[in-house]
Amino acid sequence: MAYIDLVTSDGNNGFLKGKILIAAPAMGDPRFSRTVLYMCGHDQFQAMGLVINQPMHALHFGILMQQLKLDQDNPNIPQMPVLSGGPVEPERGFVLHSLDYNVPEETLKITPNIGFSASTEILLAIASPNPPAQALLALGLSSWGPGQIEQELQENAWLICEPDEDLIFDQDYASKWDRAMHKIGVDPTRFSDIAGHA
Repeated sequence: MAYIDLVTSDGNNGFLKGKILIAAPAMGDPRFSRTVLYMCGHDQFQAMGLVINQPMHALHFGILMQQLKLDQDNPNIPQMPVLSGGPVEPERGFVLHSLDYNVPEETLKITPNIGFSASTEILLAIASPNPPAQALLALGLSSWGPGQIEQELQENAWLICEPDEDLIFDQDYASKWDRAMHKIGVDPTRFSDIAGHA
């Protein structure tokens, strides 16, 4: 599928693969208001990322494993939230994870430390006695066509942040947007008056 081609691009030449995007206070799309997004791939044709700070409060990993009939009374299933990764393919699961889990035919390497998988096997690995050290599960993804994300950047819809694995994988979702803003030296309280009018 297209997202696989995209993630395997090298991410050089100014592309955003491996970066964090922070929704600017003036973000015009309400679906992305106050989101923090990890860019899994970007080339001249398309871009793809996962929102990493929007938990689906009615769904967690254990419920998903039950729905997929993969739990089988497994005592290792973590109480891990499932995130809303974006509006595209919302029925599909995508996992960002540390590369201590790395299966060549299914794991797409984004950075030297972070991979991307979309298989039953990664779910079973998370529920195993030796899970990946870091993992984040999302339903759906966010994608853009040629030049679309570049146009949104020119319109100041997004701010770019260097990757930070603690920020990517920790489960303090409520503060993640504020922390990402502080990481790039922006005080989010300065925008409190306009943040609600994006």
